[in-house]
Amino acid sequence: MPEFLAATRQRRSLVLRGLALAPLLAASPAQAAEEDGFRLTANTRLRYEAIGGQARAGFNAADELVNLRTIVRAEYDTHPLKFVVEVWDSRAWGANPGTPLSTGEVNALEPVQAYVAADFGAALGKGTRLALQAGRFTLDLGGRRLVASDDYRNTTNGFTGLRADLTAPGGVKALAFYVLPQTRLPDDFTGMDHARIEWDKESFSQVLWAGLVSKRLNASAAPRAITAEVSFVHYGERDAPGRPTRNRSLNTAGLRAIADPRAGSWDWELEGMYQWGETATSLAAVAPLVPVSASFVHARLGYTFKAPWQPRFAAEFDRGSGDRPGGTYTRFDTLFGMRRADFSPAGLYNAATRTNLVAAGARLELTPSKRVDGLLTYHALWLASAADAFASTGVRDPAGNSGTFGGHQIDARVRYWLVPKRLRFEANGVLLFKGGFLRDAPNAIPERTTRYVSLNLSAFL
Repeated sequence: MPEFLAATRQRRSLVLRGLALAPLLAASPAQAAEEDGFRLTANTRLRYEAIGGQARAGFNAADELVNLRTIVRAEYDTHPLKFVVEVWDSRAWGANPGTPLSTGEVNALEPVQAYVAADFGAALGKGTRLALQAGRFTLDLGGRRLVASDDYRNTTNGFTGLRADLTAPGGVKALAFYVLPQTRLPDDFTGMDHARIEWDKESFSQVLWAGLVSKRLNASAAPRAITAEVSFVHYGERDAPGRPTRNRSLNTAGLRAIADPRAGSWDWELEGMYQWGETATSLAAVAPLVPVSASFVHARLGYTFKAPWQPRFAAEFDRGSGDRPGGTYTRFDTLFGMRRADFSPAGLYNAATRTNLVAAGARLELTPSKRVDGLLTYHALWLASAADAFASTGVRDPAGNSGTFGGHQIDARVRYWLVPKRLRFEANGVLLFKGGFLRDAPNAIPERTTRYVSLNLSAFL
């Protein structure tokens, strides 16, 4: 562990400077401004993270990073119109060329959201509600495994376009959108390391549109909600000047059913997706297009005990297909989905995601009080295809001779409100005991264990 604990003077200085902000965050926070339909809110999060025995190929075996994310949101509600502007400022310090620094950590002074929303009420008949939205905004779709506004990550996914929400009688809801994903900029190491301010761009070289219909199956019966969803998502991209792509044209159809957790009762979730379309075999302009056929499944069964700490235990299974030799591309693409809720943190760790992954495990959630909550998970990880890169690690054995066991992952999180609703501390830790594949594959970092920790302080104004 020496390389994990050691730090250069420069990095220590960055950490100390960051932690010195804590008294400012804790200082007597003002109430959110709200007057005549205008509301102003803000939050900021300081994070220190460190890793040893990195699981991802091509990066430092040991690393540290300091992240700071500030979000300021202004709303003006005149009903039926609401105007929203939300600016994100995401920065990171302490990186070097071997650090996995990306636009997942840095996006300085960006208006991620700037939209107008209209509430038309029961415009389509009694018991209905119609709302429309246009501009720049974030999105969450269903189980958030394909399209999500990621909260753990230092930056989020932004989109520009149109959105419609409809509520109908009988517990039916529908969502549809047509958007252009925002390309976060700058995306070069120097620009990110210096937090250069550059407006994110959107264009018709990237298009995302989708529809989702959900229905509460027991709207007038059992007290616990059981909801079924059907969804369709299309993502298309093509090369743009200075930005080669794999020219993906992907369609994803999904079915999901979920029973919400309730004290003294079982809860469960089942979700399946099938993905088809076409993609190029590489970023080269002359790369041929091949057909896509990929899949993903998620299953969870949990139980919440009637006890003071509200303990909830759940067993989980996930499988995202990986690519195999042949003329069809079979690696599932999670597009703009989140990972923290299902697997483990992003940031310097960022190893597990729902592509070429088989994960079986369990989780324990505890809420000792209104100020404290905890999470502990265990997952055994395998490759769905021995010849493809494992999840998001980039570790690969094209010959398929390194086995399929990725390792045992233990993930823990504790959150504590130092000042209720105003100042919260959060600690995350991950241990990945590498299996044969992550030790023996040709480009694997040979250390046997990955160790990750992040310490977070968030202030809400």
